[in-house]
Amino acid sequence: MANVIPSFGAITPSQQQQALSTNYLQFNNPAGANFSSFAQQYLPEIYEQEVERYGNRTLSGFLRMVGAEMPMTSDQVIWSEQNRLHVAYTNVTKNVNDVSLNIPLNAVAGPLFVDNVISVQDTIVIMNPTTGQEVKALVTASVGSNAAGSANGVITVATYTGANLATALGSAGVALAGLKIFVYGSEYRKGTNDNNITSITPSFTQFSNSPIIIKDRFEINGSDMAQIGWIEVATEDGTSGYLWYLKAESETRLRFEDYLEMAMVEGELAAAGSGVIGLAPAFGGTEGLFAAVQNRGNVLNNFTATAGLGEFDSILKNLDTQGAIEENMLFLNRKTSLDFDDMLSQISSGAQGGTAFGLFENSEEMALNLGFSGFRRGSYDFYKTDWKYLNDASTRGGMQVSGIDGVLIPAGTSTVYDQILGSNIRRPFLHVRYRASETEDRRMKSWITGSAGGAYTTGLDSMVVHFLSERCLCVQGANNFVLFTAS
Repeated sequence: MANVIPSFGAITPSQQQQALSTNYLQFNNPAGANFSSFAQQYLPEIYEQEVERYGNRTLSGFLRMVGAEMPMTSDQVIWSEQNRLHVAYTNVTKNVNDVSLNIPLNAVAGPLFVDNVISVQDTIVIMNPTTGQEVKALVTASVGSNAAGSANGVITVATYTGANLATALGSAGVALAGLKIFVYGSEYRKGTNDNNITSITPSFTQFSNSPIIIKDRFEINGSDMAQIGWIEVATEDGTSGYLWYLKAESETRLRFEDYLEMAMVEGELAAAGSGVIGLAPAFGGTEGLFAAVQNRGNVLNNFTATAGLGEFDSILKNLDTQGAIEENMLFLNRKTSLDFDDMLSQISSGAQGGTAFGLFENSEEMALNLGFSGFRRGSYDFYKTDWKYLNDASTRGGMQVSGIDGVLIPAGTSTVYDQILGSNIRRPFLHVRYRASETEDRRMKSWITGSAGGAYTTGLDSMVVHFLSERCLCVQGANNFVLFTAS
């Protein structure tokens, strides 16, 4: 029988002392350093608080400052905006007879057919915007468009100065286009009736928008949910702890809340022939703030401090021709905000300029706490603030040329006709509509699926947090908004 001889010295691994860095267990390996599992042998000096190097990164809050949120129950929200009260026409043509004027069907801005509603005995002002010449006249005859709506309206006038229109406006015996007219009253003889007066029905223009469905989700497996980390995470919504998934879930929620606002600002309706229209089924998009102001509002290109005050006064003159809303909010990027500061330095009364701060309950302190500074120009109060969305490097602030420098938004409410209620109601100029009913509220939905985190809905060993919202933006009275653009 053979003897079994033990082999000493062959124990693997051997116990030996080596003062080498390779013996340390690695915790982290920055820039080639080797801390091999160091943290498993010794207590590391670790900063337990995560550094928020980008500060408060959320962008939402803009719509909460300037608007409201209201439920809706349809795939489309429709509102009607009242047109102007007084009778006025543009693109009017003086005929070769020098006594009559043609009023084209498109003489009033808007998509709806506009007939001639000027009555016999009305008194009007006729102006040539090219030369500045004007004349006042009495309407002696008025004809509307034909039944088919294909012919121009025609009025015949007798001037108060000069023998005819040619005497006052020139261009005798030839057509003169591009004139403007408006009614300022009437004049009747004694003992006459009013049978020739045209009864004017109030007109309005309809606008609409459709909601879009916005989604996001966060998923983590059950094992990682039970993993304790070294770093205490503190979220921007107040959640804190040593479970990293708390940070990730919170950031997903915050990012989704930003998406809800960004989609309302940047949204675009799908144009005919666009790529999303060609998909099956098609996507319709939604009209956001920028698109609404570009389509129906006022656009100021390349606002600068050099000519700032003059340019800004031109805005005031234009606001005078619109709703003349006394209180307005300015949301600006950094460059444009500094241009405004330079502009305001030219005003001897200072940046405040006697601002009433009515929007902030007449409290200057409240305005400053919310990041606004106020100034007054003419009969208007303005509240200026930096808009983080236009400065953030991960949104428009990161574009070399963003195209959008800021926006002026009227404060308060406007009167519109509600198609469902069948009456005039007051709504904020800017507000969000979200889908909701008695059984389903889609303003901001959040729910959990899986088999972790307290949910037991499926056999998936994970926690899935779902986010959903269905909403659109209503920009009412867009003619009172101003978009500052870089080009």
